Amino acid sequence: MLVSLPRHFTTESYPLQQRCGAWRDALEPYALVPRSTGDEALFGSLTSTTSPQGVILSLLNASPQHLQWQHDSHAGDIQLALHIEGDASLLDNGKLLRLQPGDIGYRIADAPGQIELGSQFRQLLVRIPRGTFRSRIAAPLSPRVGVLSGHSGIGHVFSSLLGAVADTIDDLGPEQIQPIDIALSELLITSLANDRLMQDMTGSTSTQTAVLHRISQLIESQLDSADLSIARIAQEAGVSTRYLQKLFESADDNFSHYVRVRRLERCRSDLINPIYSHLSISDICYRWSFNDSAHFSRAFKEQYGVSPRKYRRDIHQVLSSELLANISRGWPELAQDGSKNFRRGGDGESQSGTPAAAARPTPDSSDTATARHHHLAVSAETVHWGYFSASLAPVLEVDSGDIVTIETLTHHAYDDHERMIAGDAGAESVFGWTPTQKNVDRRGSGPMDASVYGRGAGEGFGVHICTGPVAIQGAEPGDVLEIRILDVRPRLSAHPHYHGHSYGSNAAAWWGFHYNEMLTEPKQREVVTIYELNWHEQGDFARALYNFRWTPQTDPFGVVHTRIDYPGIPVDHSTIVKNPDILKNVRIPVQPHFGVLALAPKYAGLVDSVPPSHFGGNIDNRRAGKGSTMYLPVSVPGGLFSVGDPHASQ
Repeated sequence: MLVSLPRHFTTESYPLQQRCGAWRDALEPYALVPRSTGDEALFGSLTSTTSPQGVILSLLNASPQHLQWQHDSHAGDIQLALHIEGDASLLDNGKLLRLQPGDIGYRIADAPGQIELGSQFRQLLVRIPRGTFRSRIAAPLSPRVGVLSGHSGIGHVFSSLLGAVADTIDDLGPEQIQPIDIALSELLITSLANDRLMQDMTGSTSTQTAVLHRISQLIESQLDSADLSIARIAQEAGVSTRYLQKLFESADDNFSHYVRVRRLERCRSDLINPIYSHLSISDICYRWSFNDSAHFSRAFKEQYGVSPRKYRRDIHQVLSSELLANISRGWPELAQDGSKNFRRGGDGESQSGTPAAAARPTPDSSDTATARHHHLAVSAETVHWGYFSASLAPVLEVDSGDIVTIETLTHHAYDDHERMIAGDAGAESVFGWTPTQKNVDRRGSGPMDASVYGRGAGEGFGVHICTGPVAIQGAEPGDVLEIRILDVRPRLSAHPHYHGHSYGSNAAAWWGFHYNEMLTEPKQREVVTIYELNWHEQGDFARALYNFRWTPQTDPFGVVHTRIDYPGIPVDHSTIVKNPDILKNVRIPVQPHFGVLALAPKYAGLVDSVPPSHFGGNIDNRRAGKGSTMYLPVSVPGGLFSVGDPHASQ
């Protein structure tokens, strides 16, 4: 069974009060329950992938904590934890086993145990379904936790392979994982074949274990031979046929069944191996000494619950869709999260309150060990409004590979101050405007004296509130910055009357194409609609709460705005008439994304935020949401990345 996991997960995508629960859910596939040490706020990130045969691998980077293995429904699986960095120990029935970088902690058959992490750490978690290795081990495994040394012999080879997977997990696609899947199983079995360890695990005597392992190896080397027989294997192993049968009986198996299952496993591996895609199913079954294709199909279905033809087709469909999703960068017909398709919005754009984006530059392999988590809160000190500039000082500096949670605000929030600004310290800081000052002085890239249109200081057409810029260490002109959007979540209202709810605004204004497309008279009028985002019901959607026709609004500086001609105008609700009877029973599909993602342009002076360009900017593409990747050319040292203009739909 293939397990669908998010490719990237970070607790930084969640509000503080939700992070522990989200982290617990993220570790559930490994039957691990996290417990914070209490020394600092818990955080963690996972980069995950699943092999065609169901092996789950996740690179974990987290704060100090204890990870407790719990009972779960897949009790026969083997779970591994390659320790890469940090202070770690494995607790087994009160006995503390120290983990050195390169060691592999393991858990077999639902055994109780705990991993204690005394510092920030990195580990590669691996869960191998029992079906992947059970047919490879003649003797049954008993519950156990322990440590495989990664510093000598086959353990060093095994550790090196897992370490290479950890270093390249971001780049491994389904076709690359498939051969690794096979190698993992083989190295696992060989590592567990240590006589003392296998004796402890199976309860067998040392002699029985050694002989049974040698017999299994002999069988493995001759699976493709039509002459493979119990008499031949017994002779080569130097034991009697009767003794060989007794050995398999002690493992609750028999020779014929063991050989058939091992051959089926080899066939199953070949069915999904791209190298053998040109071979027919009959070719593959004959390759592993099945003499009758019909008998092979029956045996395969009995073992795996599906015919070989359907198994091959289904696995290839999964591999193809995953591969296409990885290279498509968000085509609307493809799934973002592995289970849902992109939702198509309406023709207009409904802007959300304030989602948070996790923007991740491409990590070099040398950087991943020191990756950090940053939270960039929105405030008057961390935003620039309506323009980009190479002269802006960065509000945050990060290393390549770091994860950043960035808060953003829509410039339409003042359409409903109560729902989208009141009580929100960040929003109140940005939108603060009194008769004597504005907290964010420049809004647009025009002159401060408002000489042209008289709309207010900083006039011009730039309207977007952008959080940033963020400087990336080492980024230089000529480089390309890869930004991965790990998650997008709406900002919750801070007003106690609307606790737990999110809101957004949509404006039909003179600068929008739908200004002349009104359904009712008068056709040319400006209308603002306030929406509520429903985030936890069946599907994500928005519903209209009310709308109102724009009336002349006087800003705190005394300028009258007869039209929506300046971003962030405070709307006095005593001057408008709310119409709640609109779009009844209509649900607007939402697909949260960012209208503006940009690096600083190389040009001198200020550049309006409205027209997009080679450096990014106001692209307004609904694909720039969760799971998407954007590539932008670096024009100035540090890149200077900014994000804003959050949309709920487009």
